[in-house]
Amino acid sequence: MAMLEVKDLDVYYGVIQALKGATFEVDKGEIVALIGANGAGKTTILHTVTGLIPPKRGEIIFEGKDITKIPAHRIVERGIAHVPEGRRVFADLNVYENLKMGAYTRKDKHEIAESLESVYERFPRLKERLTQRAGTLSGGEQQMLAMGRALMSKPKMIVMDEPSMGLSPIFVNEIFKIIEDVKAAGTTVLLVEQNAKKALSIADRAYVLETGSVVMSGKADQLLNDDGIKKAYLGE
Repeated sequence: MAMLEVKDLDVYYGVIQALKGATFEVDKGEIVALIGANGAGKTTILHTVTGLIPPKRGEIIFEGKDITKIPAHRIVERGIAHVPEGRRVFADLNVYENLKMGAYTRKDKHEIAESLESVYERFPRLKERLTQRAGTLSGGEQQMLAMGRALMSKPKMIVMDEPSMGLSPIFVNEIFKIIEDVKAAGTTVLLVEQNAKKALSIADRAYVLETGSVVMSGKADQLLNDDGIKKAYLGE
């Protein structure tokens, strides 16, 4: 059984339909990428899965349980963490305080301390800047902080929205390497990414979205070599 099943999602912003029967699934331990042009509905899917937008129709099943109508903070408790587009760190709080915010649903102090240590291991740069205000970090460092903060909730699945957006090429490579490490450590990843080539290079499978519907899916390496995909999304 899939870890996450999204079935026939219809989502509206006012009278505008953003998702039309969107259907896909993510298996435990996979990186699944959603690719498509701007406005295809990728971010809307993530917001709906994480409880930020209610769907008009459809179902979201996580680990066999219906989470369609569950509020966002309860979804975090179920094990889904969200790294939003544009990073959204708490600019006035320092790095340490931001990371602690990620663990707000957890009670065990000892385990929280262990999670902090593992975040420091994965992001040595954050450890060097623990007392620095998050708003003064570079874009790449803020992205690392947003990822570290999400990992502090000890998620079973992490949902990432445009993690490479606005970053220098060197940071982009670093962020994608971290995403692969997160998967290797046992966390499932659902990834929305404008850089389709990069996303497909690390994903196991991918779904292509057009105007709110899934129009194609397959193994990531097959899509990477598909002529139609190359032309439409990979700039080849």
